[in-house]
Amino acid sequence: MPEISSMAITHEWASIEDIEHARAENLEDTLKEIFSLDGIDECVALQTCNRVEIYIISSNGNLLLREYLKQKNIRENIIRFYGHEESLRHLLRLATGLESMIIGENQILGQIKDAFSLAKKVGTVGKNLDMAFSKSISVGKRARTESNINVGAVSIGSAAVELAEQILGGLEDKTVTVIGAGEMGSLVARALSQRNLHSIFVSSRMHENALELARELGGKAIHFEEIAKYLPQSDVIISATAAPHFIITTKMMREVALDKKILIIDIATPRDIEESVAEIPNIELYNIDSLRSIRDENLEKRKAEAVKVERIIEEELKLLEKCYKRQRADEVISSLYSQVETIRIQEQKRAINRLRFIRELNKDQIEIIDDLTASLVKKMLAQPTKKLREEAENGKEDFLRSVSELFRL
Repeated sequence: MPEISSMAITHEWASIEDIEHARAENLEDTLKEIFSLDGIDECVALQTCNRVEIYIISSNGNLLLREYLKQKNIRENIIRFYGHEESLRHLLRLATGLESMIIGENQILGQIKDAFSLAKKVGTVGKNLDMAFSKSISVGKRARTESNINVGAVSIGSAAVELAEQILGGLEDKTVTVIGAGEMGSLVARALSQRNLHSIFVSSRMHENALELARELGGKAIHFEEIAKYLPQSDVIISATAAPHFIITTKMMREVALDKKILIIDIATPRDIEESVAEIPNIELYNIDSLRSIRDENLEKRKAEAVKVERIIEEELKLLEKCYKRQRADEVISSLYSQVETIRIQEQKRAINRLRFIRELNKDQIEIIDDLTASLVKKMLAQPTKKLREEAENGKEDFLRSVSELFRL
């Protein structure tokens, strides 16, 4: 029977270059492309700044995923493949924040919801992935309600601010420019609002977004085209846009007269800052890989809460597995009832036609015959139905297959 298979390329074992290469430019088109592959019944794709993951329902899951990724020229040594149970456990861990670079962060839950919603909109989700993703979202909420895994947790945005503080020994009286006023840029800006800065500039392609965020923080919104004018005034630049190309290039920075050091932190995927910018004197460039030290500190603080969340995951995983096992039994039971119902209707019609040679039957008499045959089917299949569900819950896949073969379902 088809099961869940998945693949993951994440910050744990892949570099930011690897993740950038694996990212799809258009996730909706990618979903349609994967769904069109022969043998794939359902699929969901998830992309964040530090992971690319695909979940599918198929009888040949990992073989199909391997072939698909090979065609995309993605090296297999940066990919982890998961079978059914591993996929479910990984998804639940992901939703609770245990797989995040910053343990316990809340952003991942919204990203899973978005990925699930997009797949539903495109029409690539059926009952199997619906069950898995719905459960992951509810488990993510439960973990945050019943533990303190996310209390005081930093986001990647606020981790970038912490990194800047560590490098500069504090941000008091510094001028900071935030490029990007989307979700990540907003997290950066709000983390900065709690520091005693000299000034903060906010820029975004959507100038209205920059105006709104700058107004909220008491900063200044600058037009995207005018970023270069403000770079020499900045002590720190944190970039977090969703642009598919570089926002700050080496050429741009060479044309800016720099008479002081500037710290640049690029937390965008794909990257906003051209890598060779780091070669320019007076510039220090860091990217999302540089946040690992803050991640390790965060993990140490949350070890006790992570244990609580692990227990919740194992408890919910057992319940989810039971649901899948019952579903497999229900598929066999449904096929069995459908087959027997077809036979019942055929034989009932034959019996009624034979009786009509003897005498005409009225509506009440036909209903009595229909009730009789339906009752016989129901009573005859009651015990097999119960047995099928029991064996399914006990993981007896062979039993279900034998029944399917026996009745040619």
